[in-house]
Amino acid sequence: MDSTSPFITEPLLDKSALSLDAVEVVYPDGTIGLRATSLRFAPGDFVVLLGPSGAGKSTLLRSLNGLVRTTSGTIDVAGIGDIRPRRALRRHRQRCAMVFQQHQLIGRLTTLQNVLTGRLSYHSTLRSLWPLPLADKRIALDCLDRVGLLDCALRRVDELSGGQQQRVGIARALAQQPQIMLADEPVASLDPATSIRVLGLIHSICKADGITAIVSLHQVDLARRFADRVVGIGAGSVVFDGPPDRLDDAALSAIYGAGAAPAAGERTDPAGVAGEAARESDHHPLQAVA
Repeated sequence: MDSTSPFITEPLLDKSALSLDAVEVVYPDGTIGLRATSLRFAPGDFVVLLGPSGAGKSTLLRSLNGLVRTTSGTIDVAGIGDIRPRRALRRHRQRCAMVFQQHQLIGRLTTLQNVLTGRLSYHSTLRSLWPLPLADKRIALDCLDRVGLLDCALRRVDELSGGQQQRVGIARALAQQPQIMLADEPVASLDPATSIRVLGLIHSICKADGITAIVSLHQVDLARRFADRVVGIGAGSVVFDGPPDRLDDAALSAIYGAGAAPAAGERTDPAGVAGEAARESDHHPLQAVA
């Protein structure tokens, strides 16, 4: 990250919930997913990763919980340290929840059963083969209540609308009782009105619970509305880092290049999303919540 850029203001943090030091990602086919990047995320902040399709937002986000392996550099988490050791990564994933663009739910299971998968990291593999304790079910029901889906607890998840399914994904993430929440294009497949409601729900819950949130988006209007801080990604590099009120035309040009930034409610180019997602899934097939 070039800290001399006029579009980058490095935050002055006494402590960080999560930090990256010169992290790079190069895929086996030689594709550069992320150039040397150093960032610090403050506890309780709502940070938006903003940029066009294929810019590296998902690569950066997924590197934060090990779904994408870094080629070099280190990622440190408060109370854990470097997450490269297997045991440290497991501890980190237990407290770092993720909301996926395509929900990653099991359609044949009930809403409650899907949310309960967010509790599996608290149990051994053998214990998870049996019904989870009543305490876990209470946590899951409380999470469904917080996202307004308690009355859908016993419905199959494939009977729900897209917006409802994304709320199930949020409830599952909350069931982990996380300190960090990652959300990878959580509203890309939703209409503009539902996008605002779903992102507003993530924002309000994270603020209420003091959860550090890192959310990748391509919609500038949503970044301006919800973010405490915006990190703009272009061609695998951080090209903007600052508050949303600094997202002027010059900053957006740095993020999106000569082309215009997406208009309010405009969705990401499906081909671009598919290309980035396919490249990542080819090399890193792990998609489930840790």
